[in-house]
Amino acid sequence: MESARPATSADVERVAELAEQAVAELTATKGGAVWARREARRQPYTESLCADLVASDHHVVVGEILGAIVGYAVVRVEALRDGGALGVIDDIYVEPEARGIGLGEALMDAIVAWCRDQGCIGIDGLALPGNRETKNFFERFGLVARAIVVHRSLDGDGS
Repeated sequence: MESARPATSADVERVAELAEQAVAELTATKGGAVWARREARRQPYTESLCADLVASDHHVVVGEILGAIVGYAVVRVEALRDGGALGVIDDIYVEPEARGIGLGEALMDAIVAWCRDQGCIGIDGLALPGNRETKNFFERFGLVARAIVVHRSLDGDGS
């Protein structure tokens, strides 16, 4: 059975492995090279995850199937200029073999509940161009595009 729960320090090594997989998977996609340099989780992953675990404005969740961690999510509260708060999904990842059975949904349910508890006015997530699965996944939870980021590469590699 799949479930989501708050992460603990004992989970950090496994979550760091998943973070490495997530970054590798997305870096290879359209927009991924710049994303990896700008928005991806900081390395070393274990250190950035440990920092997120103890930060009061972050929430780290793991997704399990029969007790094995096969997914994770990290959300944070961003202070808005008007004094409000916005939930920002920094990471959400489920191993490819564990997708499509409800684990991502369990992670999102945990994120949404935590953001509500924090008084957030909404939640932002990022889907890279052409990543229909991620876009469709977010839309099932009511997240829709509110901005489009455009980019022009100047270093000749097309990213």
